[in-house]
Amino acid sequence: MASTRDIRRRIKSVKNTSQITKAMQLVAAAKMKKAQDQAVAGRAYADMMNQVLVSLKDKIEDTAHPFFAAGTGTKDLVVVITTDKGLCGALNTNLLRKVYLAHPEAEVDFISLGRKGSQQLSRLKRNLTADFTIKDPATFVEVRTVGHYLQEKFLTGEYRSVKVGFSNFINTVTVIPALETLLPVNPVTLGGKRSYEGMGSVLETKEATALSPQYSFEPSPAEVFKAILPQYVNNTLYQMVLESRASEHSSRMVAMKNATDNAKQMLKDLSLEYNKLRQASITNELLEITTAKMALE
Repeated sequence: MASTRDIRRRIKSVKNTSQITKAMQLVAAAKMKKAQDQAVAGRAYADMMNQVLVSLKDKIEDTAHPFFAAGTGTKDLVVVITTDKGLCGALNTNLLRKVYLAHPEAEVDFISLGRKGSQQLSRLKRNLTADFTIKDPATFVEVRTVGHYLQEKFLTGEYRSVKVGFSNFINTVTVIPALETLLPVNPVTLGGKRSYEGMGSVLETKEATALSPQYSFEPSPAEVFKAILPQYVNNTLYQMVLESRASEHSSRMVAMKNATDNAKQMLKDLSLEYNKLRQASITNELLEITTAKMALE
């Protein structure tokens, strides 16, 4: 049975831990607000880009651009967007599990955006071809470099598709691991939105008509498509990074809040145990004094 001294040490240790987790919770909450605003602000642009590309796809042939057709390779290239730091719950674990279940075979090459992903892929001896580091907050210039690299890899014909695994931010307590195809070009679901064609939900005819306006393209749909397609790929990847960063800070804030709450509950239990031991010690001392007094009489 633990002594009162041991319990006091445990109480002090738990208090120090709770102070650290509380501070990390506040820091994560501040970063979460900025990351969420940044991710939500980019969805309108991503939504409009998808609508434009859907209209372009109806006006040109599928073979008009190599990004529109599947690659000639036999392997898939999977980009895994994870965090650089831990203490964010099961965020990275859930994402990597989804990626592994979708690609259990060994003929898959991986690219990591985030230190945790590269560590896990290396530990499992997966074929990690590149590892990129994106600062926090993420900038479009950094992500554009990765986008150009992915486009070059796809155009070489080595890969049949380029997929991206990321944490899709829904709200503060809901984060869904997602694996979406970046190349060949396909409308990508971001933030749980189902507001345009090709997103997996059936829209009413009247709503679909309102959300799919008729565009006029000059000089030609094929030329416009060729010009905006690299921008679309880069922006889509950038939006995925923003979604992952919002998910990271939200998950870390929730994890640190749970850790702080657990520490407070542990302090209550330890304090109760300490008081019981102290009361029992005082009772024993009183009994000893009373017994000694009765023996002297």
